[in-house]
Amino acid sequence: MGLPVGRVAELAGVTVRTLHHYDEIGLLTPSGRSAAGYRRYSDADLDRLQRVLVYRELGFPLETIAAIVDEPSGDPVGHLEHQRELLHERIERLQRMVASVEHVLEAKKMGEALTPEEKLEVFGGFREPEGYAEQAAARWGGTPEWQWAQENAEPRTKEDWAEAERVRQDWVERLLALLDAGAAPDSEAAMDLAEEHRRMLGSFMGECGYEMHRNVTALYVTEPVQLGFLVREPDQRPGLAEFIRDAVVANSARTE
Repeated sequence: MGLPVGRVAELAGVTVRTLHHYDEIGLLTPSGRSAAGYRRYSDADLDRLQRVLVYRELGFPLETIAAIVDEPSGDPVGHLEHQRELLHERIERLQRMVASVEHVLEAKKMGEALTPEEKLEVFGGFREPEGYAEQAAARWGGTPEWQWAQENAEPRTKEDWAEAERVRQDWVERLLALLDAGAAPDSEAAMDLAEEHRRMLGSFMGECGYEMHRNVTALYVTEPVQLGFLVREPDQRPGLAEFIRDAVVANSARTE
């Protein structure tokens, strides 16, 4: 009969909602159904889920994962060897990060000054695209919001950035839950999330008016790289940028 979805979610450390989403997009469709129509997962399904979760942990977007696991010439051994290689690379990178943090920690304890390069070498992953700062200045440099941010924004501590990242992750999780539930962009919940997003932007630029908010989120559709600063690739889905843009437009309209 296979395992029920709740048990699979428990074993895999994911939510039932995640498994339902994987089924809906064709990434992991269970092989069987119970007499009552509930999903049942076979051993082969669990093997596929294992591959999916490893690639997701490695940061691959779901569309790329689907292409990898559906590769006709692929085989289970080949997938495992590929994953082993990627995981070793991730382990090596994490080990370098640990060594870098220990270096910074030791320097702090000894009162030694570090170069900017030494301080930042720990962040070996996310980098803003080359030329992004220049593009942002060219696009927004003449706006009051940009001027305010340049003149009044206070330096952010490590704790400030950590809190901002926690807020972003919580917001994205609730956004994806709305998408999974089939909510409309002009629903009350979606517009409330849009308003939260406007305030998040305002915390960086001092004030984000509704027109500015519409302009920023329109770029999520026309320039997908911009979306990556809000929703990281593993969480991105088709139609996500349009959903955010439309929710922002609806939220703006309800204030008029």
